[in-house]
Amino acid sequence: MYPQRTGLILWVSDLKQTKQLEKFGTIHYVSKRMHYVVLYVNADKADEATKTIQKYPFVKKIERSFRNEIKTEYNSNVPDKANLYT
Repeated sequence: MYPQRTGLILWVSDLKQTKQLEKFGTIHYVSKRMHYVVLYVNADKADEATKTIQKYPFVKKIERSFRNEIKTEYNSNVPDKANLYT
């Protein structure tokens, strides 16, 4: 099916060279004002991509996105108050 993807937030000094990052994965967003790039890569190759990208001179810092680890299934233990108003 689909490969597991993970997000990398790349803080860059120059936005002109962000085209070079397309060979590592999919560029999702480029912030012109804050100078960062959101890049999605395959999870199994994320460590290799991080080491290679860090060598570029225009990359200041790399952060890993924790979006995959956030719980998105919620349960409500609060009783439903809709019955009180009928």
